[in-house]
Amino acid sequence: MNKPGARPAGPRPVGRHPGPRFNGPAEKAKNQKATLDRIWTYLKNQRFGLISSVVFVILSSTLSLLGPLMIGIIIDEHILTGDVEGAIRMTLVLAGIYIVAAAFAWLQTFVMIRVAQNTINQLRQHLFEQFQSLPISFFDKRQQGDLMSRMTNDIENLNAALSQSVIQIVSTVLTVVGTGIAMFALNGVLAVVTLLVIPIIIWSTKQIIKRSSKNFVARQRDLGNLNGFIEETVSNANITTLFGKEQKTIEQFKEANEKLRASALKADIASGFLGPINNFINNLGIGLVIGVGAFMAIGGYGVTVGVIASFVTYTRQFFRPINQLSNLLNTFQSAVAGAERVFEILDEQREAADVPNAISKDHYDGEVEFQNVRFYYQKSKPVLHDLTFHAKAGETIALVGPTGSGKTSIIQLINRFYDVQHGEIKIDGQNIAKYKIENLRGHIGVVLQDTYLFSGTIRENIRYGKLQATDEEVEHAAKIAYAHNFIKYLPQGYDTILVSGGMNLSQGQRQLIAIARAILEDPDILILDEATSSVDTMTEVQIQKGLHNLMKGRTSFVIAHRLKTIENADQILVIKDGCILEQGNHDSLMARNGFYSSLQHELQVQ
Repeated sequence: MNKPGARPAGPRPVGRHPGPRFNGPAEKAKNQKATLDRIWTYLKNQRFGLISSVVFVILSSTLSLLGPLMIGIIIDEHILTGDVEGAIRMTLVLAGIYIVAAAFAWLQTFVMIRVAQNTINQLRQHLFEQFQSLPISFFDKRQQGDLMSRMTNDIENLNAALSQSVIQIVSTVLTVVGTGIAMFALNGVLAVVTLLVIPIIIWSTKQIIKRSSKNFVARQRDLGNLNGFIEETVSNANITTLFGKEQKTIEQFKEANEKLRASALKADIASGFLGPINNFINNLGIGLVIGVGAFMAIGGYGVTVGVIASFVTYTRQFFRPINQLSNLLNTFQSAVAGAERVFEILDEQREAADVPNAISKDHYDGEVEFQNVRFYYQKSKPVLHDLTFHAKAGETIALVGPTGSGKTSIIQLINRFYDVQHGEIKIDGQNIAKYKIENLRGHIGVVLQDTYLFSGTIRENIRYGKLQATDEEVEHAAKIAYAHNFIKYLPQGYDTILVSGGMNLSQGQRQLIAIARAILEDPDILILDEATSSVDTMTEVQIQKGLHNLMKGRTSFVIAHRLKTIENADQILVIKDGCILEQGNHDSLMARNGFYSSLQHELQVQ
């Protein structure tokens, strides 16, 4: 069974109330500075790696600054003077400098990748833990594919940015500052000429980033929506085929895909201007340096050919990190947009915490009482209206009524998947809000109509109800649930691997395994939400025998559409429009010849 008290790595049961389940929430404008501050709170935990990487950057940048200076010396003092041996000797030294600089550059990259991976590992862990701590209402209103996109695509975008961008910022600052100092030391006039193009680069980069930033946010939003649509379509491929909606699904995908293409195109085109524009400005700067340098050399203003060569190299070295930084800003923008979406989930309100001095029990008698309970998912649409009933310990309570009448909402309130807005629910005389949530749920067994099985063996899925159970206990539970009868004929028996939520089994077989899982847990309170809706009549009769033994001494709540499932219940609550219309046992309700009697045809075993 799906044990709510645990925090499993898998989908949770969801309610069946009205709510936006297909489209994710609209993306809102976020504060990029606040997002960067949040990223730093994770990144600063890798101080040693960051410091080491910065040290390697300093060493690499310092050695790289020596290169252009030596080029000028080789030209002026060795090549132009005909000193071949000196030129060869100095060239070998220059090669050694560049090799060592490359080694330090590789080390800085290696260390920074480790820093990024460790940071992303921590963030991913926090995000997953947040998923396990959020209330059911959160998942009812979110698209699963969009949540998966935040866990994968958005975090990976941040990983790429941290691996490349962070250390490049440090490298850019050091290289630009160091190169500027070196250029002014060589010749102040040529240095000023080089710096003239900097304002143009800054202005053009700022304008492009300002226009492309919102497009990156839109791209991440549309990507999440597309992933959500794909996940929903693949998960329900049989429904699509059954209703012959393949072409309609293709058209919907085409629309979502086109929306992503348009937003991605806008983002990439806008940011794509950075490279060509900056290359043009760089070449313009180099041309100015060469032109002014040639004029000064010819005019005898103390500029040599070697100085011009050094300046050309320094100019390229000066503009290269600026260009790289401009291009990395595209990656960084995408990463910040993704990080905003991740932090949006991390900022969601977690499930209500236990009250101070919350009660924890080893055993619940199972007396359940609803007192004037009023509940709604949306304020404008009340679901339960002043509901009052009392279930004695050990009784079986059946809930019947039309679809949408509030039956599933009642059991979700017992589980504290939601809290009531008015009134109170008591178990064993105490308001359930006073119990520790995990302890309460740990004593409630649930078998849902929509059964979910995890990837793994059949044995592991049954043992999910009691992780310390022996193989003998697992098989005994399966026999009570009449699941053993089909499991033993499978090629690997209980070691048969289930895939895609158990899609290699029939729906009825999956429900039998879920029932065995509930039996193994041996709960104090049992909830069956149409648990036999997908099994044939003969199998249902067998399951009823096992469930009858399981229900002895336990308070059981049963939602069913078949008369056989509920006719022996101690109480039957007829729910309509969120109210208890009729209440009693089967015979008394039939004798009343009211609404329950009119439902008899629907409730009878087909």
